[in-house]
Amino acid sequence: MKSLVTAASLAIAALASPVLAESHMSQDALEKAVKARQATMQLYAFNLGILGSMAKGATEYNADAASAAAGNLVKLSGQNQMAYWPKGSAAGEIEGSKALPAIWEDMDGIVKASMAMSEAAVAMEAAAGTDLASLQAAMGGLGGACGGCHKSFRQSD
Repeated sequence: MKSLVTAASLAIAALASPVLAESHMSQDALEKAVKARQATMQLYAFNLGILGSMAKGATEYNADAASAAAGNLVKLSGQNQMAYWPKGSAAGEIEGSKALPAIWEDMDGIVKASMAMSEAAVAMEAAAGTDLASLQAAMGGLGGACGGCHKSFRQSD
């Protein structure tokens, strides 16, 4: 499975430069890209919320629900999301964006962040349906992957 994550991350890296370099998009296209990435982040948050609620004991552990949420994270992190990040869609360039310009300046950092999320999602998928303790142990990796990207590439609220 790790080789699948590595292959997916390398594919993202190969595709990233041309898409992120694109700069002649209409305002409407830029707005749609921002909405698409925000919708994707909402899906991440929804599924992380299910897992986090179980990990904290706020909801009862359910192996099937945990496995489904973790599987969704794997699918989300495996998508080619580069079209959601066109140049010209950073915070201050388009309303509603919290993306920092560093996204377009630090391709290696973006690839590493993408790989970290994919790897953490795969680890969670392996753990989530096992038992509560395994789910709880895998939460740190997910939180670290999310936080690592947000600290470097997302404007604070």
